Amino acid sequence: MSDTLVPGIPVTAAQPPERAPTDWRTAAMQRRIRRRYGAERRFRFLGLSAVVISAGFLAVLLVTMLFNGASGFLQTQIALPVDFARAGLTLDAAQLKGPGADLALAGAGIERATTAAAVAAYGKDGAQLLSDGAWLSVRAAVKHDPAILATRATIWVPAAGMIDVAAKRQGAPAAEAIVARLEAKQALSTGFNVPFLTASDSNDPTRSGIWGAFKGSLFTMFVTLILAFPIGVLSALYLEEYAPRNRWTDLIEVSINNLAAVPSIIFGLLGLAVFLGTFGLPRSAPIVGGLTLALMTMPVIVIAGRNAIKAVPPSIRDAALGVGASPIQVVFHHVLPLALPGILTGTIIGMARALGETAPLLMIGMRAFIASPPGKLSDPATVLPVQIFLWSDQIDRGFVEKTSAAIIVLLVFLLAMNGFAIYLRNKFETRW
Repeated sequence: MSDTLVPGIPVTAAQPPERAPTDWRTAAMQRRIRRRYGAERRFRFLGLSAVVISAGFLAVLLVTMLFNGASGFLQTQIALPVDFARAGLTLDAAQLKGPGADLALAGAGIERATTAAAVAAYGKDGAQLLSDGAWLSVRAAVKHDPAILATRATIWVPAAGMIDVAAKRQGAPAAEAIVARLEAKQALSTGFNVPFLTASDSNDPTRSGIWGAFKGSLFTMFVTLILAFPIGVLSALYLEEYAPRNRWTDLIEVSINNLAAVPSIIFGLLGLAVFLGTFGLPRSAPIVGGLTLALMTMPVIVIAGRNAIKAVPPSIRDAALGVGASPIQVVFHHVLPLALPGILTGTIIGMARALGETAPLLMIGMRAFIASPPGKLSDPATVLPVQIFLWSDQIDRGFVEKTSAAIIVLLVFLLAMNGFAIYLRNKFETRW
């Protein structure tokens, strides 16, 4: 083979030198192979170590919460013999019917009769063994069966905080000695703490519960969802399907990404200035909390929605347009249903984040002492994270286990929401 660079002078093309075969048996090559395999083993070890350490921290958190909070789901009760026939309660059956029964029993001296029965059964300090709300259990027993007013009955009432803690082997030695005497008389029992799930906040740890805060969380999340979800999804659809590509669109996209990274307390300051200061909405109400959290959650939904819409193949749009669908039919009949699983997943994760927020709700005043559950969106209320914060600031030992138990409830709620998001993604996800 030849080529001609100068007319009349043939030049032979240079042949590339033959490459010598690699000798994998040489010492240098063996060292390189050993280093390569060693680097791979170290990387795998570091990756496995990171997973083990992360799982270890998670296990420590869960075990600590379960160990400290398991006792919060238990309640200690004391058997209280009450001689209603000698208590001097002047009541008839008619007074115990209707909405005025509680007032009638309180006026008849049911609290005084409870204190006298405790002193008669357990000595002059017997009243200190009972919870401040023990008389409420006696009142409930009388309302349930008015016939006991003419007899002597034994009613199980909540024990005082020190007795409750000591019965769980966490109290002072003196209180544990009292518990031992009560157990010897078979006057003490420990069972599931139903009021913890059905009652609201209280100054007495034996009467405090999470229902008021849980209901406030539900109301707040409802307002957040009905505002953030439609606005976020429609914003994502417009930006991805209709908005022109110019500097204003780029500015909006950058602003949304920056809002998703803004500290949550900034949204609390915004809610304080706008919803409370400007519009004069009621303080510490679920509607204000929902509006504030909606501002924080909306950027997350927009970003998740845009990513889900962008993942729909262009061929779906082209095929729909090819068979005569209008642009809006393409979006709402084809693109949105296919992107909905990803949108729902992002929405639930954003809602779970909002559920665990405390700082913005503290800024709008949702840290008040709420003794009754809210009845509507404008009633004063609190939420689970704020309730946990308030209980953690108490000095009573009984509130420590209540704090851990409330954290367990919140973690279960968050895990359920995240599990639901994973279920939706796996059930409706379409792989292309």
